[in-house]
Amino acid sequence: MKLDLVPAADHPELLAAPVAAALPAGDVRVAAIDAALADTAEFCAAYDVPLEISANCVIVAGRRGETTRYAACMALATTRLDVNGTVRRLLDARRASFAPMEDAVALTGMEYGGITPIGIPADWALYVDARIPELPEIVIGAGIRGAKIVLPGAVLAGLPGAEVIEGLAISR
Repeated sequence: MKLDLVPAADHPELLAAPVAAALPAGDVRVAAIDAALADTAEFCAAYDVPLEISANCVIVAGRRGETTRYAACMALATTRLDVNGTVRRLLDARRASFAPMEDAVALTGMEYGGITPIGIPADWALYVDARIPELPEIVIGAGIRGAKIVLPGAVLAGLPGAEVIEGLAISR
């Protein structure tokens, strides 16, 4: 990896405010990146990061009647989130879909393309694909497009309210 990693706790300027406030203990590092390269494929190519250790946070809105529930779902970049199957059932929703960008940004206080599960609203579900905790390190968003966090997958699975789900994502 071509990332200049530094301890995340020492560099709150590289984190969105909700991320800095909720930073977990442990080996959590952050690196500044070119914000224009924040999207997964471009980032991995530019910074020599394998797709197999890059994880995306997808915000899903599940609806049943007038009630909308949100979930932050973590899946590896080499997989596809099972929104209409597994996530919909977990949210006990009739319909589930990717939350509109404007809603995801407004509700998380993070930038689109940098949304991360660290610091999501406390009443949201956090679903982590079962492959993630096994990885010694993964790369995720930092809440802003201009940085990435690197941490052990087990730290992500240990976030408050996190549920590790088998079958959350499907291999591509």
